[in-house]
Amino acid sequence: MKRTFRIFGVSVFAAVALLGAAWAATAFSVQLDGIARLAGWSALLGALIAAGLARIRSRRAGWAVLALAALGVGGWYQTITPRQDRDWDFDVRHGVRAEVTGDTVTLRDLRDFDWASENAAKERWTTASYDLDRLQSVDMLTSVWDSPDIAHLLVSFGFEDGEHVVFSVEIRREVGETFNEIGGFFRQFELVLIAATEEDIVKLRTNHRGEQVSLYPIELDAAQRRTLFMSYVALAQRLERDPAFYNTLTANCTTVVYQLAQAITPDLPMDWRLVMSGHLPDYVESLGVLGGEGSMEARRRAALITPRARVVEAGADFSAAIRLMRPGGN
Repeated sequence: MKRTFRIFGVSVFAAVALLGAAWAATAFSVQLDGIARLAGWSALLGALIAAGLARIRSRRAGWAVLALAALGVGGWYQTITPRQDRDWDFDVRHGVRAEVTGDTVTLRDLRDFDWASENAAKERWTTASYDLDRLQSVDMLTSVWDSPDIAHLLVSFGFEDGEHVVFSVEIRREVGETFNEIGGFFRQFELVLIAATEEDIVKLRTNHRGEQVSLYPIELDAAQRRTLFMSYVALAQRLERDPAFYNTLTANCTTVVYQLAQAITPDLPMDWRLVMSGHLPDYVESLGVLGGEGSMEARRRAALITPRARVVEAGADFSAAIRLMRPGGN
């Protein structure tokens, strides 16, 4: 029995040491370069060897060395803080800024690019004001670029005059930086809230990136539409004041919107489809707020806007055109 317990104790110690080392090594790989990365890996290897030797002499000594190593790595990791002043890529150079005066919301740094390709555009950052009493509709857009199980989520708000503004929670890439899921777990990317016109942010995905974009009407009453819009306004103000990190699992385009939607429904249930975001329409349907008619398959077919977005003529009303064939569209 003693031998069994001894083997179990050694196994637990080894598992904790190796898992912790793997986490730390990955964090060093993401956050450090060159000599600094090699120094981090060397220190980590030294800590593992020291912990192993200490464990041979005494269980407590081994755990103490591991604890000291964890404190050292944890202390270093906490020095990594989100910032506003990096050399941002051109399309995420500005996060939206919001000011509220009575029933009017003014959005500054509203993106209205004219995209020539997925990597080049005529840049326009504008300012626009919106009367919340004229907020008429909410649409959810899902954009699939590879696996149908994963989609980027955007939310579009429509007003009585036909104007639409889209909010998109995204990673804030630095110049030359590309997204990777692992880095998203290790504070590689800041979070940014982009507000844009549909002709910018939707057309970029349908016409230039070749993504499969679907637009679903969301059935909310006037008070709920206003609450959701103001949740985005509050997020914009919070990120302007306190920058935050993106996280692949806990702070991405879907989970952030879930948190915003809790302003409408505080007991909103968690669901696996918040992670497998390509299935979000089914989740929204289960909540009873997905618009459209017929079966889910029929609504998915009606929601796909990429084919009609690609044939919208220059100068035409893009927002009206992508809704033209949608049952009940406006």
